[in-house]
Amino acid sequence: MEDTVLTGPTQAVARQAATAQTAPRYGTLTSDQLLERVIASLEDDKAEDIVRIDLRGKSSIADWMVVASGRSSRQVAAISEKLVEALKQDHGIGCKVEGKDAGDWVLIDAGDVIVHVFRPEVRDFYQLEKMWMPAGAARQ
Repeated sequence: MEDTVLTGPTQAVARQAATAQTAPRYGTLTSDQLLERVIASLEDDKAEDIVRIDLRGKSSIADWMVVASGRSSRQVAAISEKLVEALKQDHGIGCKVEGKDAGDWVLIDAGDVIVHVFRPEVRDFYQLEKMWMPAGAARQ
């Protein structure tokens, strides 16, 4: 009986302390901070030709759009999967994902930031960023 009394609360307190140390900070990112996390993840995974498009004042769907390329269907899927997992683990952001199974074009809706990851041929065909970038603006 003494063991139960002594270990019960101690284990509960230890679990709470461990959870507090490892729990992500939910809802603390601004759209600009979220954009920087997205860009950092894409760069870490060797995404190519990353373009950020400011949608503030142009659309109510998001504040930013990011367009990037992967060299193959496999890399496009891996880049997308890792980004979604990082946002969920680190910031508690649940993303909606479309197209990951095909790997040609993956759309990730992270709320204030919409991410498109393409194979280069598919990206060249759709030229999505041309629709959203100001006239005369060049890719970064």
